[in-house]
Amino acid sequence: MPVRDQATKSSWNSKLVKHLFWGVLPCVLVACATAPNSREAVLASPTAVKQSAAPPPDSAATYHFMLGYQAELAQDSDRALREYRAALRADPSSREVKARMAGIYFGLGDLLQAAQVAEEVGEGSGQDAQLLTQMAGILVGAGKPDRALRLLDKAIDRAPDRGETYFPKGIILLNQKRTAEAEQTVKQGLKYAPDSPIGLYYLGRISLEAGNAEQAMSSFDRAMAVNPSFEPAYLAQASLYESRQEKGKAIAVLQKYLYQVNPRNKDIRQHLIQLYVATKDYAGGLAELEKILEDDPTDLDAQLRIALIFGEKKEFSKAIDRLTAILKVRPGELKVRDYLGYLYEETKEVAKAVETYQFNIKQDPTFTDSHIHLGVLQYRQKQFSEAIAHLSEATRLAPKQPEPHIVLGLAYLQSEQFEKASSAFEEGVRHNPKSADLHFNLGTAYDKLNRFDDVVRAMETALSLDPHHADALNYLGYSYAERGIKIDQALSLTRRAVALKPENGYYVDSLGWAFYKSGYLAEALTEIKRAVALVGDDPVIYEHLGEIYVKQQNLSDAREAWLHSLELDPSNEKLLQRFREQGMGDPAQEDRIQQAKRRVSGKIQTQQVIP
Repeated sequence: MPVRDQATKSSWNSKLVKHLFWGVLPCVLVACATAPNSREAVLASPTAVKQSAAPPPDSAATYHFMLGYQAELAQDSDRALREYRAALRADPSSREVKARMAGIYFGLGDLLQAAQVAEEVGEGSGQDAQLLTQMAGILVGAGKPDRALRLLDKAIDRAPDRGETYFPKGIILLNQKRTAEAEQTVKQGLKYAPDSPIGLYYLGRISLEAGNAEQAMSSFDRAMAVNPSFEPAYLAQASLYESRQEKGKAIAVLQKYLYQVNPRNKDIRQHLIQLYVATKDYAGGLAELEKILEDDPTDLDAQLRIALIFGEKKEFSKAIDRLTAILKVRPGELKVRDYLGYLYEETKEVAKAVETYQFNIKQDPTFTDSHIHLGVLQYRQKQFSEAIAHLSEATRLAPKQPEPHIVLGLAYLQSEQFEKASSAFEEGVRHNPKSADLHFNLGTAYDKLNRFDDVVRAMETALSLDPHHADALNYLGYSYAERGIKIDQALSLTRRAVALKPENGYYVDSLGWAFYKSGYLAEALTEIKRAVALVGDDPVIYEHLGEIYVKQQNLSDAREAWLHSLELDPSNEKLLQRFREQGMGDPAQEDRIQQAKRRVSGKIQTQQVIP
């Protein structure tokens, strides 16, 4: 799995906020042993009322308070709020009732009301540190961290030796990028609560933000030593190992959690599976997936992951068997069947792949993936009209996806419908202006229409979006060289393309041709010969080779190179004429060229006979 990004860090911080503010704080009211709402700790403990602050003394207030609490236990939030409001009418000053209401509003997603009531609880004096901390948690969740900080400072003033209050303050400061203050705050809390796994964990998170990975690792180790079941520390340590490309150690951390703490933690096991796949330890990944299936044989996701791993291992028949079994039980899983179609493509069972994609489209004509995959498959099979139909539909259904626009345009190009090709690429660019590939392909279509200025503009746009777009570098460089213009740029562009892909023989040929146009014949010959070695039989490369030999007055080698080019492409009238102009005779009379023409003619006739 890739190193966690900032969004993931924020997600972890959010999760720990719940633990810090209420999920792991002691629930001192006896009734909190069975939380009013068990969906999440965030909805249960924030409204916990300390035992020393009993229900309101007024008998009516007490009566409605107990009815409200019973409604919470029954997860009837509306009735609970009605009873708590009645309790407040009898005792308007009760912070305990307001605290429970704030928790309910928070759980219902009414963050504005939750924050308003939480602030009312925090006003004035007399509250204990735990209640203030809980209300600060609601304010953080409602997006009011600065107001939460004020309540936490108030809580620290009330009970400066209560270490647990410092940690949520540290979280807020860390999220505000006030790293030094966050570290100082958490360390202060650890003086009073040295064995707090949450405090140690957050000290580790702060160390990571400060760039001290070793100190972070030490803090996570201490958190796990204090509380061996503290999941966030395991995840953080595994993520840190991943960021250091030590995936084996990350795997060991997650294995330790599963084997020693909680073997039924599905999220951790899924993370472990991802690491196994990333390290190509497919046996390890399959073993973990089988454990998931032992607990739940109907787990579709695990079945699909097993099929994906078999696909990665190129064991396509096993992957196909798994997917087929899934589809027998869940025939409506279109994505699963779409992947099955891909596997049929990999096993060269084209008819089955087509049938699979068509089945999906029949089930749901708006299922874009199968339109795309069927269209691409038909394009590869040179069934351009069929491909155009499906790819056109795909671009209508998913205009923001560049791929169908690209292949649609290519299908038009192969059909020599150049205007339609340029229109397809232009439409793709309109929806995806940042796609360098679309701009590049648009340039190739303009080239077919002899719109060279537009070619240059499209290629330059592609390179502005992606300066390392090797195809655009090569195409523009070769275009300049072929026209004998901007030769210095042609050399620079083709050199950059070859630097990116040194084993691409066509790029090497372009560089050699740019050298030729620059007058550097020795360098040109070296590069073109290398292109021949890399590509093999290509008529254009051999034509270039012959031109260099002619320039060097090596007519014997030039003649041989051109004859070989004409063997590969006997329809090259320009080269036939060039051959004659150089006094090399009439290539059409050469037996090898006549054989080449018969071979090409036979291929054309065969293609016409075979539908």
